[in-house]
Amino acid sequence: MKTIGLLGGMSWVSTVSYYRIINETVNAELGGLHSAKILLASVDFHDIEVLQHAGRWDEAGHALGDAAAVLESAGAELLVLCTNTMHKVAEEIASRIRIPLLHIADATAAEISAAGLSSIGLLGTRFTMEEPFYKERLSERDAIEVIVPSAEERTLVHRVIYEELCQGDVLPESRVAFQEIARNLAQRGAGGIILGCTEIGLLLDTGDVDVPLFDTARIHAETAARQSLPGRAIDL
Repeated sequence: MKTIGLLGGMSWVSTVSYYRIINETVNAELGGLHSAKILLASVDFHDIEVLQHAGRWDEAGHALGDAAAVLESAGAELLVLCTNTMHKVAEEIASRIRIPLLHIADATAAEISAAGLSSIGLLGTRFTMEEPFYKERLSERDAIEVIVPSAEERTLVHRVIYEELCQGDVLPESRVAFQEIARNLAQRGAGGIILGCTEIGLLLDTGDVDVPLFDTARIHAETAARQSLPGRAIDL
């Protein structure tokens, strides 16, 4: 079994989910008392968030590259970056290590394509919804058309992620608002909805809308778990 390096803390709330899902998946596959081999580097999200909103992405990428290198030197054989937004600097991180980085958009695109969908709604931080690094990865690899919320809706989603979900606050009024935004995306032609921030799974669940939800934290964690098992490598 390969040792998974988790680069987390962005936020710690979703990193907890990664640890749980990876271990649950490995145990379901192997049974008994089996659990995953995991190394965790958890950064201070405050520092990363300051760099994000200041547009200092090179510095953020360098900091995460340092953490990734520490994981590799400690024995990690597969790197999992436990956040959607910071995949904006995935290439910088990957350039600092020799082990593979499992890209969250690749794992998500594989599941969307397996479901036979070609048009998808995307919820996430403003960076993920508005910048090309994530949407283009989906469209270039799997020809998936990405639909994002309106400008007003994007502002609300971004605020809820940073001011509520990343701090572990799950508010009923935000759940209702996200459900409405997801339904609006479906009405505009989205065949499913990507929960493109690893905390949104705390707020939306299957049944909240009439189209499939693709929880990136779950997909990413389950894919990493399967990749770590002997003879189970998955070509994404």
